[in-house]
Amino acid sequence: MKNEAKKLFRFLRTQPLPAHTNEILALERTKLANERTLLSYIRSSLYLLLGGIGILQLKDFERIKWLGYVALAVCIIFLAIGVFRYVLLSRRLYKWNRILFVDSASEKVEKQSAAQEKLEKEET
Repeated sequence: MKNEAKKLFRFLRTQPLPAHTNEILALERTKLANERTLLSYIRSSLYLLLGGIGILQLKDFERIKWLGYVALAVCIIFLAIGVFRYVLLSRRLYKWNRILFVDSASEKVEKQSAAQEKLEKEET
């Protein structure tokens, strides 16, 4: 089986995919989704900022100025929540990434040591 795989990948410039490729790709998708979510929080915050400033600029509607101030306060809260969630998930993903790659590195080391032991037994 291993020789057949080598024959298949002989002409490719890339190496065969590791066994945990699905987990790696899932982490990358989650990172991209996290960035997209942060950008949507920023976009919503900017809309609230523009709406609040627009309401404060209205001269005929003095009674609803409080709504402009509320929109500005919610804008700041939205931005803070978005950045907080982004940082929190980024740290979790970093930990998962380390766990995934440390496990894969230890698997490689175990395979190499097993192969060396097998070669030593064959030599004796």
